[in-house]
Amino acid sequence: MGRTTIVILRVVIALALAGSLVVQTVIVPLMWIDLDNAPTWFRVGFVTIVVLGVLTMQVFAVCVWMLLTKVRRGSIFQRSSFRYVDVIIGAFGAAAVLALAMALVLKPTEIAPGLVALVGGAALVLGGMALLMVVMKALLRQAIDREHEAQTLRTELGEVI
Repeated sequence: MGRTTIVILRVVIALALAGSLVVQTVIVPLMWIDLDNAPTWFRVGFVTIVVLGVLTMQVFAVCVWMLLTKVRRGSIFQRSSFRYVDVIIGAFGAAAVLALAMALVLKPTEIAPGLVALVGGAALVLGGMALLMVVMKALLRQAIDREHEAQTLRTELGEVI
């Protein structure tokens, strides 16, 4: 991966994290105030799901940042990379569950059924992203194994020569 790509991706991640902090410090309190007339169960559930959803995005962003650091250093093909991939899988899984919970919270309200179905579809897509990361983890495992095999062969060849 080129240096320019890494820099651009880091800028995008930094902007997303800054935006998420604005959501947590400004938008969520305003949302809480706006929902003053809503039933307590809806108000608490909705705001909690939004806060936790933003948190899953922040966790994902930090893990991608750390993986980019490993790419830049040329150390991505190490077992320590699995830790970040596992956390990303967990973040996507949690986001999928939160989206499903949001659909369930919205269902008994006056919200259009199509919007509830759209949020349910988002839960399905997020679950699919978690599964995609499981596939990417398997590919990373294969790449690490091939790297180890190549290193072993280089060592053996060096001893022969």
